[in-house]
Amino acid sequence: MDQNNLLLIILLPLIGSVLSYLVGTVVPAAAGWIATSISIVTFAFVFAFFKALPEGGVFDVQAFDWLSVATLKIPFALHFDALSAVMCLVITGVGSLIHLYSIEYMLKDESRPRFFAYLNLFLFAMLILVLGASLPVVFIGWEGVGLCSYLLIGFWHKNSEYASAGKKAFIVNRIGDVGFLLGMFLIFINFGTLDIAAINSSVATTQIVVGSAFLISLALFVGAVGKSAQIPLFVWLPDAMAGPTPVSALIHAATMVTAGIYLIARLHPLFELAPDLMVLITLIAALTAIVAAIIALTQNDIKKVLAYSTVSQLGFMFMAAGVGAYWVAIFHLVTHAFFKACLFLGAGSVIHSCHHEQDMRKMGGLLKSMKVTALTYGVATVAISGIAPFSGYYSKHAILESIAASQNYFFLPYASLVGYIATLTGFLTAFYMTRSFAMTFLGSYRGEHPPHESPWKMTLPLVVLALFALVSGLWFEHVLPEFLAPVLGPANLIAMDGIIGSILHSWVGIAGFLLALLFYTIWKDVPAKCAHLLSPLTTLSKNKFYFDEIYDFLIIRPLASFARFLWNSFDQGAVDFTVIMTAKSVDASGYIASRLQTGQLRLYALSMFVGALLLLTFYIVL
Repeated sequence: MDQNNLLLIILLPLIGSVLSYLVGTVVPAAAGWIATSISIVTFAFVFAFFKALPEGGVFDVQAFDWLSVATLKIPFALHFDALSAVMCLVITGVGSLIHLYSIEYMLKDESRPRFFAYLNLFLFAMLILVLGASLPVVFIGWEGVGLCSYLLIGFWHKNSEYASAGKKAFIVNRIGDVGFLLGMFLIFINFGTLDIAAINSSVATTQIVVGSAFLISLALFVGAVGKSAQIPLFVWLPDAMAGPTPVSALIHAATMVTAGIYLIARLHPLFELAPDLMVLITLIAALTAIVAAIIALTQNDIKKVLAYSTVSQLGFMFMAAGVGAYWVAIFHLVTHAFFKACLFLGAGSVIHSCHHEQDMRKMGGLLKSMKVTALTYGVATVAISGIAPFSGYYSKHAILESIAASQNYFFLPYASLVGYIATLTGFLTAFYMTRSFAMTFLGSYRGEHPPHESPWKMTLPLVVLALFALVSGLWFEHVLPEFLAPVLGPANLIAMDGIIGSILHSWVGIAGFLLALLFYTIWKDVPAKCAHLLSPLTTLSKNKFYFDEIYDFLIIRPLASFARFLWNSFDQGAVDFTVIMTAKSVDASGYIASRLQTGQLRLYALSMFVGALLLLTFYIVL
């Protein structure tokens, strides 16, 4: 396989973005097919490189010299190894299914050429992020997905609320990006390079102060927290539901929110220099997972349930990374991509069928009229609930086993606590996801317009994703540890159970699943009684723990007040005053000069004589 063809993996989506927009403005129906075809071809190229990748090998290509300042030399180079291969397969594979789904979902939207141009551009940016051989190249993709998320979340920008959601995502991510930039500066100061392979190989040989290692890892982790929506920077992700539903699937399942996990896995030797930070990562991840799960319990917007579910599942991934089980974090990233994309696209199918209704209280009984959507959503629900033999069980089981095993690592004081939180979060996940399934598909229909099954371009991706959500877990559990070992190091293999043992170990998910099924089909009065009994927690959950209100009070209002003060005192008081007075002085001098310009030669001659006389007098006196 010619390594230079690696450039095609990133160039094809960029070309597709341009073509889909240009051709789509003339023939709107062609935009989706062009973007989807380009995405599928890109997946084919990725798969070809994956098959050609030798065991433990890499493909490297240097396109051109990008930056060269003093000792800082940064080529635009790409690096394809086992970790890049897994990420690229997920991005382009799941991304292609989302593209196909979007053709029908956006059929009646007048701006669909722009939409598909953004989708391909998103793939282009994400592929640069995971293929970049140096941190500055990674940062191009890092900022690119941030820009694309802004464009896609606020796609329907004529709605001011949707436009604000796009701005919120963009601004919150910029906070994390400051951390990423600071981390790069500190890395260059300490290692003298920004090449990722050189950084990882230098970790063992370079003498670095423990405090510097902590600061570098902390700065990079701040960037990961922003992109992957962990506390305290997770507030943008639920608002990202303002975009079209395929956007939610692309951001939440296959691309942007996994960037933080990828960054930690890629630079794991550096993070391991700061064991205290690894403990902090795991604790923040555990807190994020449980808080987001509690919030999801009371949400009635089907997309908001899935949004908080994503935040919670990202917490699971960070817990695995925090205890050093990097391959497990990637394992859950992959299985999550399948079942979460299936869930979001299933929700989109429901919204499409119910005439853009998103409130689950106005749904119900859709199983009768939407059998394919209901079946696939149900499969994904069982998978995310962690019930064997579905994929989510194997990745979640691996996470719990890794947390337990960390007692023999650097994580002794907190392993039991994090394990309990992860187990409780797993139960809550099964409960709120089954709640969403029951409220949407079971019982009787509570909406106004008769629902119908979605066309094949929407149901085919659902079926494919549901199949992967069903069968991929056991296979990946056998394959991923060995495949990723050359990049992430030898894996602590998880003890695998037989089918019976796996089902017995699924008791947490089964308990949550059955309890929610009973509460929302037979004991329908029980949820209200429980909410009343736990009213303080219910209030916190419904109000999303008041994170937005706290940020508004502590940050947004003070900054707005300070900005108004600067506007009134400095901008209007000083700058405007100076500008106005300058204009008035120029106007006055112009008026005086115009009065002196009489057009009479004798007056000019007199003026010259008086001026000469004054100069002569000044010269004689001095």
